Amino acid sequence: MKKTLLSFFIGFSALSFAQSWNPQATGFIVLSRGISDIEIVDANTVWGLAFDGSGAGENVQEFTKTTDGGLTWTPGIIDVGDSLLGINNISAINGTTAWVSAVNGTTGQGSVIYKTQDGGQSWTQQNPLGYTNASSFVNYVHFFDANNGISAGDPINGEFEIYRTTNGGATWTLVPGANIPNPTNGEYGYNNGNKAIGNTVWLVTNKGRILKSTDQGVTWSVSQAPVTDFGGTAQSARLDFSSTTNGFMLKTVGTTYTFYTTTDGGTTWSSGTPFTGTYRLLSAVPNSNIIVATGAGTTTGGSGSAFSADNGVTWTTIDSGNQRGVSAFLNATTGWCGGYNDSSTSGGIFKFGGSLANSTFASSKFKVFPNPATSQVTLSSDSSDSYTVNVMNVEGKSMFTKNFNNLENTMDISSLSPGVYFFEIKSGDRSETIKVIKN
Repeated sequence: MKKTLLSFFIGFSALSFAQSWNPQATGFIVLSRGISDIEIVDANTVWGLAFDGSGAGENVQEFTKTTDGGLTWTPGIIDVGDSLLGINNISAINGTTAWVSAVNGTTGQGSVIYKTQDGGQSWTQQNPLGYTNASSFVNYVHFFDANNGISAGDPINGEFEIYRTTNGGATWTLVPGANIPNPTNGEYGYNNGNKAIGNTVWLVTNKGRILKSTDQGVTWSVSQAPVTDFGGTAQSARLDFSSTTNGFMLKTVGTTYTFYTTTDGGTTWSSGTPFTGTYRLLSAVPNSNIIVATGAGTTTGGSGSAFSADNGVTWTTIDSGNQRGVSAFLNATTGWCGGYNDSSTSGGIFKFGGSLANSTFASSKFKVFPNPATSQVTLSSDSSDSYTVNVMNVEGKSMFTKNFNNLENTMDISSLSPGVYFFEIKSGDRSETIKVIKN
């Protein structure tokens, strides 16, 4: 059976400068659906892959999608023609077009790539002539744009099985073995064990090596990371990149954790420093020195999160005691992290409220009082700049939005039912979310 590399990269809650996670409903009918992969296309369009979070081990072929920044999510089925195939990853370019790779993780058979062009209502196989060897094992698919994409699998006949397409997946061409470094004895990749930024893509192996292409998969190079296996039981590592040159890696050997950085795209790595943080799932915020560390319990450390604004040198605790699933960020102000749904209308994913770039902003610009409140609240600002208040319920649904431009304003909330609400307040490049209880 193939070992799977899990990429759980997660988010935040309730900092002193009013960062928070705002709950949104993924829409899955079955309870305890988690999110294993988040694909952010832009600030409005996001796709998420589901997994069974109940512990029953069900093979889930489902996704959820938003095209309005998370105000609403629509779930769907990924029909890949075989209920036994596990979905490795999803790659999307807009709200209608996405690809998935899938394989039977137990037998290693049935490696396929499927595409949707109608927002996930239907799926069509893309590579009927690829991965046909009995030992073929697809690891992932990635598209750089609507036409150019790659798919990578384990070695066959002494060469990594990597395909490219330049017509949106209509046809695929096997990358010549001469363009790819030869695998070592017994080497293979990991499901969803890849990272892509621009035209650059990385894939990791069970031998601690990193294969890298800077030209959309035409040619490849290889480097040895300071780890013997990226997904083994005795030793493993997780890496991420914030740009084509800057990245980091956390190596796990038993209960010892070591943090490494790279400034040349993974060719060489720092000597490593001990990592003593509580949360051990690390994620990069693009084009920044910000790293998010999270944990969901068990092998990932404690439940909670922390962040670093200096590329891992120092860390600040964000929250503790809260399980956070996989996360992804578009930038320092826009990101999501997975959770588990309570119903089709409650929970499953969280949207980030605030700005990680404002790490020195230690006091709240806004105040809401009284809290708890009955029929109206007063909103106080430290400046006369205009601002917008979006009132959301615990499911992340927007109840109403108001605009203000005075130092102090009153807002009628009598129409709200008793319960907990989140006031998402935005002014210029600042964003805060304040929890308010309505009696």
